[in-house]
Amino acid sequence: MTTEAHTESTEATAPTGVTLTDVAAVKVKALIEQEGRDDLRLRIAVQPGGCSGLRYQLFFDERSLDGDVVNDFGGVEVVVDRMSAPYLAGATIDFADRIDAQGFTIDNPNAQNSCACGDSFH
Repeated sequence: MTTEAHTESTEATAPTGVTLTDVAAVKVKALIEQEGRDDLRLRIAVQPGGCSGLRYQLFFDERSLDGDVVNDFGGVEVVVDRMSAPYLAGATIDFADRIDAQGFTIDNPNAQNSCACGDSFH
């Protein structure tokens, strides 16, 4: 008699990459269309700066850098360079268009603290 052992892993895997909400993807797609170029992608980077030590940068980019992490969200490519990827793992990018807030927001589980103005984190 043979028995087959089946083990199931219960370890949670760490989130990788950045998530772009549907609302943010629609806004990014509209902004790229306004630029009139089909070679642009949304690049998200973490740079030194701000009163808390690190600052987000979101911009359109046509470049491909060695080690880039690329994810597609409804036809919108989101690119993160290899140095910024660990700081942004699991982050969610959304777009708010309300009377009290307008623009892209980043919910980052890796940000321990942020400054009062919300412009930088560490």
